[in-house]
Amino acid sequence: MDRKELYASVTAHVVAEIESGAGTWHMPWHSIATTGEPVNALTHQAYRGGNHLVFGMTAVARGWSGHWATYKQWKALDSQVQKGERATYGVKWSPVEDKATGERRLVPFCFAVFNSAQVDGWETPEPIERDTPERIAAAEMFFAAVGADVRHGGNRAAYSPSGDYIVLPDLAQFDRASDYYGTTSHEHAHWTGAASRLDRDLSGRFGSDSYAVEELVAELSSAFTCGHLGISSVPRPDHAAYLNSWLRVLRADSSALFAAASKAQAATDFLAERAENALHVAA
Repeated sequence: MDRKELYASVTAHVVAEIESGAGTWHMPWHSIATTGEPVNALTHQAYRGGNHLVFGMTAVARGWSGHWATYKQWKALDSQVQKGERATYGVKWSPVEDKATGERRLVPFCFAVFNSAQVDGWETPEPIERDTPERIAAAEMFFAAVGADVRHGGNRAAYSPSGDYIVLPDLAQFDRASDYYGTTSHEHAHWTGAASRLDRDLSGRFGSDSYAVEELVAELSSAFTCGHLGISSVPRPDHAAYLNSWLRVLRADSSALFAAASKAQAATDFLAERAENALHVAA
C-alpha cells in the first residue's frame, strides 16, 4: 500500500463513520482515548499524528489493545504474528539523500504493524482504568499548569483569539468531570494556535474550510490529550454544525485528515510540554 492509497482508505472510513455517528454526535476519534495512546510494544514509544489516529481507531473498532509492532519487532519480543493476520498501515517520514544535490529531505513511506491481539507469545498488559478520581485530579493539575487564561461562567465553551482567553461553563454544569476536561482540552487546543504559540490560521469564519479544519484540529487534539491523560473524550452536540464542513473538506482532499492530525499532535505536545515543565519547576 502506498501513502495515497492509505490516505484515501482511512479518509473514506472516517467519512462513513462521521455520517453514521452524526445523529449521536459521536465522531470516530471520540473513542480513541479508550485505548490510550497507541504505543510500540518493543520501544514503548507512542505513535504520533496520523498514526495515532489510525492505530487508535483500528484498535477501538476491533476491540484490540493499544500495543503495536512490526513483524520483525514482534519476533524480537519472542512473539509470532498469527498466520493469516492482516497488517495495519501507518506512514513514517524518513530522511533520504538526493544524489544530485547531496541534500537530505524527508520522504513518506508506509509501514506495516500488527496489534498484540494478532500475535502469540506476548501477554497484553491490562488496560488502564480511565476517569478515576486520581486521573481527574491529574487532569486538573495538567491544565492549571498550562497557564492559559481560563474564565468560567455562562453556558458556552469557546476560545477568543482576539482576547487570548478561554471561556468555560463551571464544572458543576457538566454531567461528569471527564466531560469538563474533555471540553477544556478542545478549547486549549484552539489556544495553542495563537500567533505567539503554534501560529495556526484562526481567522476563518464559520462555514469556511479554514474554520472547519481548525475545528477538526481541536477535535483530534482533544482526543489525543484525553488519551494522554487517561480520561474519556466527550461527544459535543454543538459540533453538529461542523459536520457538513468536515465532510466537504475530507471528500475534497484525502490528505487533509492526516495534515489535521499532525497539527493536532503538535497542539497536544505543546500542552504536555508546557504542563510538564511547569510541574517540574513547582516540584
